[in-house]
Amino acid sequence: MGIDVSKDELEVAIWQEETTEQYANTKKGIKKLIAEISQQPIALIVVEATGGYEYQVVFQMLQAELPVALINPTRIRRFAQASGKMAKTDKLDAQVLAHYGQAMRPEVRVLKSELEDQLSLKITRRRQLIGMMTAEKNRLGMARGSNVESIKRHLEWMGNELDLLETEMLELLQEHPSYQKKIDTLVSVPGVGPVTALTLIAQMPELGLVNRQEIAALAGVAPLNRDSGKRRGRRHTFGGRSGVRSALYMAALSATKHNPVIKAFYERLLANGKEKKVALTACMRKLLVILNAMTRDQQAWICP
Repeated sequence: MGIDVSKDELEVAIWQEETTEQYANTKKGIKKLIAEISQQPIALIVVEATGGYEYQVVFQMLQAELPVALINPTRIRRFAQASGKMAKTDKLDAQVLAHYGQAMRPEVRVLKSELEDQLSLKITRRRQLIGMMTAEKNRLGMARGSNVESIKRHLEWMGNELDLLETEMLELLQEHPSYQKKIDTLVSVPGVGPVTALTLIAQMPELGLVNRQEIAALAGVAPLNRDSGKRRGRRHTFGGRSGVRSALYMAALSATKHNPVIKAFYERLLANGKEKKVALTACMRKLLVILNAMTRDQQAWICP
């Protein structure tokens, strides 16, 4: 089944069926859709990420234990083009999503806990605030007259909001001791701070549940081959979860100075002629693999 999501409507298609059904993208409409899906032998439901409009339908279907895969829109568009479908309508998009599910069999999404969902929202808001603060600080350098005080007041307000968000995240964790233990395990690694640990907990619920290759691919730090015939192209990372990558970048940067394992690895890569950016990406991947294994084994960092 493919579901094309818009602000007000859900367009639903079944693989190889010409007709589609429409449902309101509301709690009542989603409830009706789930009730009808539950009566059918649906193997997989494919939904395209649409910047937030898909959240309620995906969340409620996961709560109903339905097999849902949330797919990056770029992949769907390229699949449609490769299939010869150049036109774009809600009906066609839903049918393409169903076709993609049948052909590609994407992995079913893992349901976040209520705590993970709340933390994810707060971390996203924290990232937005930091972005706005950076922009305002840049403007401050060129501001004149009354604009200077206006920008300073705005920066002060955002700073207070940032402090409040971090306090709320810590309070959430105090209500869930099992998650606090996981946080303590992650921050025991030199270079990994509370923000990185919170980001991984909230935005990567698969941590500790999948193997090293899968966790690196989910984060978007797994290098992809670009070879053809005898030519061996440079490998690049692509896709993944941007929030997780941003947190890993800062953690790896710190780890190259303070974590003996990552520091030695980074220096060895540089000595072998790797560019700093390439070496740092490799450190991000190695750090994530270490954190994945530690979470799986519930083992804190042991200094070598």
